[in-house]
Amino acid sequence: MNKADLITRMAKKAKISQRAAGIALNEFTAGVTDALRRGDRVTLVGFGSFDVRKRAARKGRNPRTGATLNIPAKRVPRFRAGAALKNKVK
Repeated sequence: MNKADLITRMAKKAKISQRAAGIALNEFTAGVTDALRRGDRVTLVGFGSFDVRKRAARKGRNPRTGATLNIPAKRVPRFRAGAALKNKVK
């Protein structure tokens, strides 16, 4: 399922226009992105939670040349599925 498929499904289930469903989905993703950027955690009970993890700096290797690289530390988003979602997927 891609974004367009999800928008179509949301519009049908909620009996709203595809434009309104698209706006709702875009605002949802923007809200989650803004919260993660601030370092907040977003929890959707029954679905899962989004948070940010810090990845430490480390040494890497270029597979083509074998040269050693310094990979800088960074923050990465993470999603953890909730128990209800895990049970529905089984």
